[in-house]
Order: sequence, then structure tokens, then C-alpha cells
Amino acid sequence: MESLDTNFPVRHRKISFECKGNKTEIVICSYEDHILVIATQIGALGTILHARKEEGMSVEPTFSVSVIFGKRDEPMLTATARRLIEHISSVVPSKPLVLSLGLKDHSSETLKEIVATVIENRIW
Repeated sequence: MESLDTNFPVRHRKISFECKGNKTEIVICSYEDHILVIATQIGALGTILHARKEEGMSVEPTFSVSVIFGKRDEPMLTATARRLIEHISSVVPSKPLVLSLGLKDHSSETLKEIVATVIENRIW
């Protein structure tokens, strides 16, 4: 199930789906200066990460991902934020990402499905 609300002051989209037997809800918000993605299977925010493209002289883009709150020892969560910011920055280079992952299942399959769902339903 999906809905796009353009009347709310912040453009956003909500998606609900089953992921490996877990009800998964995603909210994507496009603010003027950030993209916010909330993915939850627990009804709460979970680990919150900040990801952005680094500005520099390098030919290859570099990205910075940091955990703001939550699990700092979960490299798959950091990799998920990195995959999303790489995609976002290819479309809107100056918008950082705030990502919240409140998941029961941290498997690579679940995280790949979340990334694919967010990209498929992008609003940036």
C-alpha cells in the first residue's frame, strides 16, 4: 500500500508491505534541505543515521555516514545508508539523508528490499 501526500507542508510518501514475514512501514519525506527516510518493523524509530556526499576536488565522489543514535556496531545499517545516499546524490547532490531503521530483521535481504522499495518510491 502506498500514498503520496502533496498537501502536507513536507512532500512525503508512505509505503506498507510484508518483508520476510514482518510488516514493514516506510515514510519518505523530502524537505528543502534533507531527505528523511523512516523504515520500521517495530513501530518506533530505531537506529538513526546521517549520510551525505562530501564536497571535494576528488574525481570519485566520497560519502560520509554516521550513526546519530542507536546501534553503532551494525555495519549493514551503515551500508544501507550509504547505498541510499549514493542514489540520492546522483539525482540531488546537495541533499543529505537522515535514515531511521527500526527493524526486527537486519539481514542483508531485508535491507536490500528496503533500499529497493525506497528507490522505487522516491520523491526526490
